Amino acid sequence: MYYAYKYRLKPSDAHRKELDRHRDICRQLYNHTLYRLNEYQDERGELPSMTTLRSELPDLKKWWDGLSDVYSKVLQTVVERLFDNLKGLSKLKENGYGVGQLKWKPPREFRSFTYNQSGFKLDKKGGQAVLSLSKLGDIPIRLHRAIPDDANLKQVTVKKEPTGEWFATFGVEMDREPPEPPENPERCVGIDVGILKYAHDTDGTAVGSPDLSAERERLEREQRSLSRKEHGSNNYEKQRVEVAKVKRRIRRKVLDYQHKITTWLVHEYDAVFVEDLNVKGMLESPSNSRNTASAAWRTFLTLLEYKCERKGTHFVAVNPRGTTKECASCGVSTDKPLWVREHSCPACGFEADRDANAAWNILSRGLEDVGVGHSESTPVETVLPVDTPVSAKRVMEAGSPTLKERTASAVSE
Repeated sequence: MYYAYKYRLKPSDAHRKELDRHRDICRQLYNHTLYRLNEYQDERGELPSMTTLRSELPDLKKWWDGLSDVYSKVLQTVVERLFDNLKGLSKLKENGYGVGQLKWKPPREFRSFTYNQSGFKLDKKGGQAVLSLSKLGDIPIRLHRAIPDDANLKQVTVKKEPTGEWFATFGVEMDREPPEPPENPERCVGIDVGILKYAHDTDGTAVGSPDLSAERERLEREQRSLSRKEHGSNNYEKQRVEVAKVKRRIRRKVLDYQHKITTWLVHEYDAVFVEDLNVKGMLESPSNSRNTASAAWRTFLTLLEYKCERKGTHFVAVNPRGTTKECASCGVSTDKPLWVREHSCPACGFEADRDANAAWNILSRGLEDVGVGHSESTPVETVLPVDTPVSAKRVMEAGSPTLKERTASAVSE
């Protein structure tokens, strides 16, 4: 299994200058390779292979000053990056999207380069952890968490964030056995994600969405200030960094929130069932796309899936169609507009929160997919009495809503 470990670099001024120079050389090579690809296609009527363009690199070094200063494997990954972008365009075209052609990369759009297989090493010198990069030297790195001993380092990507910070992301490969199917349905949970309630599970816990109103207001103020600056001036650059810092704070706040919830889930249950959402299609919808983007459901589901794999928790994404409309008690479908937040079945009389009803349907479909019998508890017995709201502020300040916290909250209420 393949994982990514991200750490912050602490380069000196000399290292920053060299990192920027290597990044710009890689950007220029990307643009040159794109030029050669278009030229090759105009001359011969077909696209060249990646091997063909890679074979031109030794000749380029003879007349291109500075190209030899960059590690050869890094140059090869730049060519590979161009062909990966071409594959992405082809896939979009196959799915019916109107796509154009690849464009040359300006400096602001080319922020990273990759060492693949070789040319990098994690070391410790003078009590300080350093990342040794070929033709760049030893750069101090902040290892805030250890990489597992059984991990095989495959590559490292060095990236400059819009705020000016440098980070290193290690791609590691580890052997992990697939999790065994759950045996006890009582240790399984269905989760419905939403906007008003970020996650609602079948044990009755409803976790609220994080409050980003203060961050959004500050972002709007900083963006208004940026719009009044002369483009390209020093003041413009300073204000651009301030805007990037606010965006970084929003991104980190949501990611920290998601990490706490997903970590709690994989330690609490043997199997987790979620909806297989088409988040990209939902973002293209004109209604409520801003809140959908802020919720970052795809990131949440990705985090949950890889943590389940590492912990040995079974993860199943079920078909989301009709989970909100169907009654969790009798299965009768009832149309409900988005503003109706309560489920009331006209056939059996079962009443519950709209999201709780959907979570129970997700659990039922998940248990069917893994071939496990239904839980002995029914929605009528379980959903309504123990529905425990957990605020987003509580999750951010105290961590994941553990079983102890949930029990104490239910008793106090």
